[in-house]
Amino acid sequence: MKAAFCYVTCPSKEEALDIARTLMEERLIACANVLPDMMAIYRWQGAVHEASEVVLILKTSPSLAERVSERVQALHSYECPCVAVLPVTAGNLAYLDWIAAETAGESSTLDS
Repeated sequence: MKAAFCYVTCPSKEEALDIARTLMEERLIACANVLPDMMAIYRWQGAVHEASEVVLILKTSPSLAERVSERVQALHSYECPCVAVLPVTAGNLAYLDWIAAETAGESSTLDS
C-alpha cells in the first residue's frame, strides 16, 4: 500500500479549508479535496439530526495516517469528528508515487 485517504466531515467549507491548509503546511498530506454541500443524517446523543456538512478527503502516506487523524481531531470543532482512514490498495502508480514523495518531504516532478 502506497497511500491512504482520510475521509473527514466538517461543519463548514472554511473549517475544512483551514484543516487542509494546516496539514499541507505541516507536510502531512499531499492533497486535499473539499466537497461542499453534503447532507448528513445521523444519531447523536439519542436524537436524529440532519445537517449540511462538507466532506474533506486527505491524501497521505500510510505511515502518516495516524498523525493526520490525530491532527484533524485536534483542529476540528466537533466533539467527536468523523475521521476514517481508508487504505488505497491499487490505482495510478504515478499518482500514488507522487503522494508518497510529497508526504516524504521530497520534491516531485509529477503533476497532480
